Amino acid sequence: MALKTLHDKGSRTLAIHAGEDPDPTTGASSPSLVMSSTYVVDEEISFSANNLSAETPFVYTRWDNPTTRKLEQKLAVLERAEACAAFASGMAASTAVLLAHLRAGDHLVISNTNYPGTAEVARDTLPRFGIDVSPVDSSDLDCIRAAMRDSTRLVWVETPSNPLLRITDLRGAAEIAHAGGALLAVDSTFASPLATRPLELGADLVVHSLTKYIGGHGDAMGGAVCGSQALLGPLRGEGLVHFGGVISPFNAWLILRGMATLPLRMRCHEQNALALALFLENHAGVELVRYPGLESHPQHALARAQMDNFSGMICFRTPDPKAVAQRMMRELEIIHYAVSLGHHRSLVYLMQTDDLIGSSYRLDGAELDKYRSVAGDGVFRLSVGLEDSIDLIRDLERVLG
Repeated sequence: MALKTLHDKGSRTLAIHAGEDPDPTTGASSPSLVMSSTYVVDEEISFSANNLSAETPFVYTRWDNPTTRKLEQKLAVLERAEACAAFASGMAASTAVLLAHLRAGDHLVISNTNYPGTAEVARDTLPRFGIDVSPVDSSDLDCIRAAMRDSTRLVWVETPSNPLLRITDLRGAAEIAHAGGALLAVDSTFASPLATRPLELGADLVVHSLTKYIGGHGDAMGGAVCGSQALLGPLRGEGLVHFGGVISPFNAWLILRGMATLPLRMRCHEQNALALALFLENHAGVELVRYPGLESHPQHALARAQMDNFSGMICFRTPDPKAVAQRMMRELEIIHYAVSLGHHRSLVYLMQTDDLIGSSYRLDGAELDKYRSVAGDGVFRLSVGLEDSIDLIRDLERVLG
């Protein structure tokens, strides 16, 4: 089935067929894994990647690869994007966006609580290159608006945010960014394209850690950026070719295979997460629960408006979280006490407030008070997997007491 006929199809059809025509030589139905680093060519091609174009044949896998291209085509279709570039990790994708679209003298507005790796690049690395950074609570559009300057070139938001699950109004953020002459980039890792398609809401670039929901099985690292060809061109030239953030074709093949079940997995993640969120909300040993699908979430209405699926991420707070974490490490039978998220198996981890504030977020004053009002001394980030929800509830019930 030709790619151009898929744009009016449903998400399950797209997740299976987009980018995956049968092999013209062998007739293979499943996509081939091409591990070759170099390719035989029959015409003169510039040795400089600066002269690459969309018509350039495969030359070297750091520049382009047949398996990686299929992954990019599939994700572009799911995100309703013109183009997609795949990277070795979510951090490689994020760094490519930041370094390709910002330069000395520019200003970045970024969510003040988001993935710690991105937070640390924004606070530690970018200022060394003469880039000013303003972390703000992007769930409050007035905070974004107040931070804008004449030199603002990029607004970066993450929704739902890591780990507090704050929701950013993407239409509103896009309007503010564009009115100030800036681009809007959205880290949509927690949502996936099955929940939110930021480009349809006005964003310019969408970033994913493919290691999470899109790959879905915890066995392959990757990242991606979706957007227009014009905006992705610099990312390919710098992030892939010059910075070397290229994804392994084998990882691309694993993630491509995982994407076929993304719609089915996201439905189950959401169903399980809602069951666990309701259990936690009614448990005497839990002080606070945040899940976008709960009516108690302070931005539930916004989540309903811009999310087709509430995903599988929950954060919750208990008294004496360190003691609870110790019991989890010793006694959990099904849920793994481990970092990462979006896998078929459930994962939980304590995100200690002092650790995050000191190393990543560096909040103070009113913003620190706002963070602690939700997180206390720490919140558990629970990535709900595909197991039977009753088994997950029993596993948590045992360690919560």
